[in-house]
Amino acid sequence: MTGRPRASGHEVARLALPALVALVAEPLFLLADAAVVGHLGTVPLAALGVASAALSSAAGVLVFLAYGTTGSVARRLGAGRVREAVASGLDGVWLAVVLGVAVGAGLLVTALPVAGAFGAGGAVTADAVTYLRVSAAGLPGMLVTMAATGVLRGLQDTRTPLLVALVGFTANVALNVVLVYPGGLGIAGSALGTVIAQTGLGVALVVVVLRRAGRVPLRPHPWRVLVAARDGLPLFVRSVLLRAVLLVTTWVAASGDPVTLAAYQVSATVWTFGGFALDALAVAAQALTGRALGAGDVAAARSLTALVLRWGTLAGAALGALVLALHGVLPVLFTADPAVRAALSAALVVLALQLPLMGWVGVLDGVLIGAGDGRWLAGAHAVLLLAYLPVALLVRQGDVSAGGLWWGFAVFMALRALLLGARARGDRWLVTGATHP
Repeated sequence: MTGRPRASGHEVARLALPALVALVAEPLFLLADAAVVGHLGTVPLAALGVASAALSSAAGVLVFLAYGTTGSVARRLGAGRVREAVASGLDGVWLAVVLGVAVGAGLLVTALPVAGAFGAGGAVTADAVTYLRVSAAGLPGMLVTMAATGVLRGLQDTRTPLLVALVGFTANVALNVVLVYPGGLGIAGSALGTVIAQTGLGVALVVVVLRRAGRVPLRPHPWRVLVAARDGLPLFVRSVLLRAVLLVTTWVAASGDPVTLAAYQVSATVWTFGGFALDALAVAAQALTGRALGAGDVAAARSLTALVLRWGTLAGAALGALVLALHGVLPVLFTADPAVRAALSAALVVLALQLPLMGWVGVLDGVLIGAGDGRWLAGAHAVLLLAYLPVALLVRQGDVSAGGLWWGFAVFMALRALLLGARARGDRWLVTGATHP
């Protein structure tokens, strides 16, 4: 035990609030990018949608660079090994560089089949290929940003990533406007502006980490980078499996009529936005759980879990109440089609009822990630995907509706809550010490 005070509500809020602003700001700035490209015409805007879907999928499955680094750094910090904490974080940054170069090179080569897989028209696919090929150069910066953010979160600092991100996002919008219009680069200018901003974000955050590093050497240690990759693999698998659940749900939605698919896509956007907001508490849970277990304080980890679960449920309930209150208003903002409005309104009611459970599950997921329980999480989500497939097929065989899709997804969320809750009630995830075996 290091004698550290146990996490309080004030400490959770100190970490969660800056993370909340950063997480919510990102989709808002992406909307600003879409507005810039949208003035070029329908084809470039559609191409941006295709390219963004591909890039967000890559970011979604590689988010373990932030999550895994947060827990490992926080453990060492809790054990009083600050230099070792920063060194392990730098290993994660080097892993991000390696993966960023590899994924970027792969995207450069496969941009055409990736864009073509979405089945868009020839002009849309051509613009999407242009965007993806330029964006490939920004992938190292994007992944380094994830890893460096994870390091700072592990060091119990969510304020610095917020400030750097706000500057970077603002620069991104400004660069896009300049390069697209006065620069005359079209959709390639939007991609180039994002590449410059992403690279700048990564460099700025690494500079901050190095200032915290003191005398920790910057040079890569190949063996330790490989160990970081091995440790991150379970969380990568977990992220892929969660992405597969969402893809299966979209596949079921696509089997319905255009009204159902349109209503699902909009409601899924609302769900994603809610997920961004509720993830702030999961970020705090990761950092504080890792620190408590690194300090050998099991009681603090248990107390923190109870606290953040209450907060997550309340936050989800508040968000659900807001969506429920606006379920008849929000559809008007997205579509003029009466049929889509009615379907979306029904879907939002079902979605709103799930948000308290989403808050509870998301926070518990963060606790287990912070504890380094990645192997169990990977196995659990494999079981959950297999359990969800029959539910999805059952929904698909019936009269598919947007509300029915979300009722089917509610089964997945309930099963996930049961499985994660059973794990949390046990003791096997409460492994103490500076590292997780």
